[in-house]
Amino acid sequence: MTKRRGRERERERRGERRRERRGREEGETRQKRERREREGEKREKREKRETARGE
Repeated sequence: MTKRRGRERERERRGERRRERRGREEGETRQKRERREREGEKREKREKRETARGE
């Protein structure tokens, strides 16, 4: 029983570690995507301001 439990725990730990790695990778890509979107919004706002000033 104890050996089986130990093996199950090891499996769970390994699975969790894999999940964490995947989560981190997804998080990084998500952050990059969000940053790009924010930069795009800033650019659009800047362009609108410039056009308003020009007019």
